[in-house]
Amino acid sequence: MTHHEFLFFAGVLLTLWLAAQAGIYARRRRGKLEQDDLADLAMVVTASLTLLGLIVGFSFSMAVTRYNQRKDCEAAEANAIRTQYRRANLLPLEEGTNVRELLKSYLASRVQFYLVDEGAELERAEARSEQTMTDLWSLLQPRAAAQQTAIVAMAVSGVNDIWNAEGLAQAAWFNRIPAASWILMVSVAACCNFLVGFIARRPEPLRKRFLVLPLLVSLSFVLIADIDNPRKGAIVVHPRNLERLAASLQKAPVSGQPSGQPEAKLK
Repeated sequence: MTHHEFLFFAGVLLTLWLAAQAGIYARRRRGKLEQDDLADLAMVVTASLTLLGLIVGFSFSMAVTRYNQRKDCEAAEANAIRTQYRRANLLPLEEGTNVRELLKSYLASRVQFYLVDEGAELERAEARSEQTMTDLWSLLQPRAAAQQTAIVAMAVSGVNDIWNAEGLAQAAWFNRIPAASWILMVSVAACCNFLVGFIARRPEPLRKRFLVLPLLVSLSFVLIADIDNPRKGAIVVHPRNLERLAASLQKAPVSGQPSGQPEAKLK
């Protein structure tokens, strides 16, 4: 449901509103409450709302942390590719040219990984990345076996760095708020709305004030879901560092030799 934010928002809002209406119905069936009972229930409602606020705040912090992690992984990928592209200048001309061309192809597939939606396009982008890295490794492996020099070691190490950066990025994409946490948040929110409806001074159904808390909580949940979803929604990680790197490599000389001052690290 968190992949479809509007449906998620509507479902949570309806659930919480129905919980408030259930509380109103239970209060009308129960009848008038004593002042001591109302005071005790008010304390319970306060504690429950405090617990809900803590859970929402903790979940929001989890989502923001994962979002920042995905941004850092995207920047790390761009830096690893850029470093290996420069190291390719140290290899013999033909091998260095082939390595740079493979890195450009790999870079294009990684940009697609960040831009495409889930499905066949994503699978094709991941398959192209895997195949390009396999070709790059196959290109450097004979040289590494024949000449175990420091330059070849740096080139091989650069390929490993790119592969590791890709693995960390994909792991960050899979790192989402667990379903159990969502169930807990919705359950606590439903209980809070039930209690709010139950202790209402005028337990009349369909009053607008009983929609305020479900609406606010639903908006909070949708914001958390939007930040936690890496591909859909208003808050997503755009591959700006990778795109900027791709644009700079397109302008690079054909020989691959760097010109002018070295580029700054991408952030």
